Amino acid sequence: MITSQPVDTHSFEETLRFGERLGRELQRGDVVALFGDLGAGKTALVKGIARGLGITQEVTSPTFTLVHEYTGGRLPLFHVDLYRLDSPEQALAIGIEEYLNGPGATAIEWSEKIESLLPATAIRIRITASDNNVRRIEVA
Repeated sequence: MITSQPVDTHSFEETLRFGERLGRELQRGDVVALFGDLGAGKTALVKGIARGLGITQEVTSPTFTLVHEYTGGRLPLFHVDLYRLDSPEQALAIGIEEYLNGPGATAIEWSEKIESLLPATAIRIRITASDNNVRRIEVA
């Protein structure tokens, strides 16, 4: 089980492995809400989640397309990036509700932009980057 205790990762690969463990545990309908500054490691974590779900496609940030859908694993993965949106209303306009109640797992970067729309059951993860390439991952 993913711990509620903060975890420090010291490399990209360690962040991937944390995400991979999480991906192995995800179930249909799970929402992973990611919080963290630009460059904190959110996309790296999602790459690990995809690996844990058995997805072999290359995972990239959907900053300009807003959503990437990955299939071929144990569950589909919907990777949402809300960086370019300004409000929950804009997220609703792109159909965010379909992903919050979707047939797979959904990972949302910049979740703070739709905090009011997140399901109570969302797995909230804050990633904080510090010097020396250390990432602190806190799961709530």
